[in-house]
Amino acid sequence: MYEMSEEAPELVRLLHQYPDTVVTMRSAFYIYDLTDVIPDGYDLAAEKGAKRIYDKRIRQYYCPSDFFREGIERIDYKGYPIPIYSRERMLIELIRYRKKLPFDYYKEVVLNYRKILPRLDIQEIQDHALAASQSDRIIETLQLEVF
Repeated sequence: MYEMSEEAPELVRLLHQYPDTVVTMRSAFYIYDLTDVIPDGYDLAAEKGAKRIYDKRIRQYYCPSDFFREGIERIDYKGYPIPIYSRERMLIELIRYRKKLPFDYYKEVVLNYRKILPRLDIQEIQDHALAASQSDRIIETLQLEVF
């Protein structure tokens, strides 16, 4: 086991410390340039039943086991590979958690999704929507607010 360099970004060091987590929500929206609001902490997803993270910098989101691995990809973040949900999966997360987000923030991200829609994999979005709980509501919201 090696030590993570102190020069590595804080997010990278946290992901190294908690290897069974994935970047999600505000952190992912910011990394993907879907908002210019800098998150006040780090949002990490973990499998339901995973150990709770006691770190004030982290907001932990739990996902059912069968949905947790859907849409994970590794991207380069400041020279380091990090696990993060794809843009397509994050659209589903945006809708799943929309009531917990400030309305203006939600609308900003939706508008930015509309701008990049031609570059997204619509089939992947639909697959993630169908795999999520309350898929009917998610698909309806996608039709009304995004597509």
